[in-house]
Amino acid sequence: MEGIDKSFAGVSALKQAKLEVKAGEVHALMGENGAGKSTLMKILTGIYSKDNGSIKFDEKEVEFKNPREAQDAGIVIVHQELNMMNHLTVAQNLFIGKENMKGKFINDRANNEQAKLLFKKINIDIDPKEIMGNLTVGRQQMVEIAKAISTDAKVIVFDEPTAALTETEITELFKIIRDLRNKGIGIVYISHRMDEIKQITDRVTVMRDGEYVGTLITEECTKDDIISMMVGRVIYEDPKQTSNVPADAPVVLSVKNLNAGKMVRDVSFELKKGEILGFSGLMGAGRTETARAIFGADPKESGQIFVNGKEVTINNPMDAVNAGIGYLSEDRKRYGVIVQKTVADNSVMANLENYSSGIFINDKKVKKDSKKYVELLKTKTPSVDQYVMNLSGGNQQKVVIAKWLIRDSEILIFDEPTRGIDVGAKSEIYSLMNELVKEGKSIIMISSELTEVLRMSDRVIVMCEGRIAGEFSIEEANQEKIMHSATLRK
Repeated sequence: MEGIDKSFAGVSALKQAKLEVKAGEVHALMGENGAGKSTLMKILTGIYSKDNGSIKFDEKEVEFKNPREAQDAGIVIVHQELNMMNHLTVAQNLFIGKENMKGKFINDRANNEQAKLLFKKINIDIDPKEIMGNLTVGRQQMVEIAKAISTDAKVIVFDEPTAALTETEITELFKIIRDLRNKGIGIVYISHRMDEIKQITDRVTVMRDGEYVGTLITEECTKDDIISMMVGRVIYEDPKQTSNVPADAPVVLSVKNLNAGKMVRDVSFELKKGEILGFSGLMGAGRTETARAIFGADPKESGQIFVNGKEVTINNPMDAVNAGIGYLSEDRKRYGVIVQKTVADNSVMANLENYSSGIFINDKKVKKDSKKYVELLKTKTPSVDQYVMNLSGGNQQKVVIAKWLIRDSEILIFDEPTRGIDVGAKSEIYSLMNELVKEGKSIIMISSELTEVLRMSDRVIVMCEGRIAGEFSIEEANQEKIMHSATLRK
């Protein structure tokens, strides 16, 4: 790809961008959120058309009008934001548009058998007959990866493939990628996880603000070399040494003996005013399920929830919002934003009554307040009238955060707040969280990144198999203790 330009509504997204991928190499594509990585890949795979530039594939100039043309030529993409049909089975999603047929009818049995063989080949255990919507985000991601591999691809683009995967699943994915590389397939690997880049890639191309910055040979460069090219500044990620919460800080949230399904069993904890309480544990430990039960998104079987010392009844998310609790979901596309609405619409969504008079909404006030939070959070968008679907994943996350800040929620549950977000945007969100607790907000932060938990938390709770398996002050917490508790069977 050479000299690629792309603008949306007069705003430049790519300017003279370029990328070269060789057969049998894993090529990292890196940059901050909004740097243009996904836009460049969407042009390659026929989702967007380019304004200028040329694309050569197998030494021939190409321009794909849609993803099907790209796929037929041998280029497929595994998207960061999942594009599955949740009401269909796993097998139906895998082979949609290319089903095994029996006369005029779809041969579900043959599709299920083919799916089983594919999963066996890449060593993942998923039932092809399971409804897609019943799978976790991580399992859905593995199906998306399997779908890409099932095509006869020459180039596969992986856009943040490990963001929702467990360590075991990541190890399996890396085996798959190495196998593909050995077969001469070119891999474009988009990730913000530096350790992965050093582990799995051969070369790294860095983009910034829609432009090409440079290409490095992975084994010849350092993590700091890549970061400085990405952001043009130094990012520090030192662990927190001491808690910032006074010993006599009041308790704002108390959860007692909470039970909800198999994944939340007898969970009790307290959250203090101005505290960042880290929730750690392996995927499937019950952290998200606990948060959803507190927020009323899933029904609880038993247990009590107290806000500022008073027991509250939370049967649905509106009850939680009215009690002063905001929830930033790990799956922002499904639960956090309405992508077909504007930045302004999404920003005020949880607080609409303050912007309406009768049947009328005060658009001027909506735009003014949403613009304030675009500037505060440094959200990259041409205007508050931009549709959220046109923003990068990290900037969509900032819109969700704005929604709860405008609502002025006293208690904020951040579930994987930096999933799929680059180091620069991560640093901004960390600074924002620290500012919020200084102002008296209280945060529960669920994170699968131990470095993030140790950097941000004042106290750490570790879950395993639906129960609290450990609790540590930040002074005593370390990776070894957390992992020991996370794997402790009770």
